[in-house]
Amino acid sequence: MPYINVSTSAKVNDKDKLLEEISILISSLTKKSRRFVMAKIEDNCQIFFDDMTPSCFLEIKSIGSLKPSEMAMPISNFVYKKMGIPIDRIYISFQDLPASMWAWNGRTFG
Repeated sequence: MPYINVSTSAKVNDKDKLLEEISILISSLTKKSRRFVMAKIEDNCQIFFDDMTPSCFLEIKSIGSLKPSEMAMPISNFVYKKMGIPIDRIYISFQDLPASMWAWNGRTFG
């Protein structure tokens, strides 16, 4: 926790580097240790968003520390810079979960 899931219709050449960089970004935005950030990417998937132009959907989940109004632009800018997807082709879903609904190492955080 936090967790970021990136789905994009674009082809990502260096997935390992992108995952590391987005983990660092999410860690800094949430002020949570990078050690606990999990990131996943699915590229080249079919996404229709008015047309078939490359687009991106990001799901971000965490226990607290989400500030969507402050995080949306830095994340969108990151996606644009790293994948070339315009920010008007990006959706981001933020989900703040209670500690009792998130487990690690065999037990919940709360």
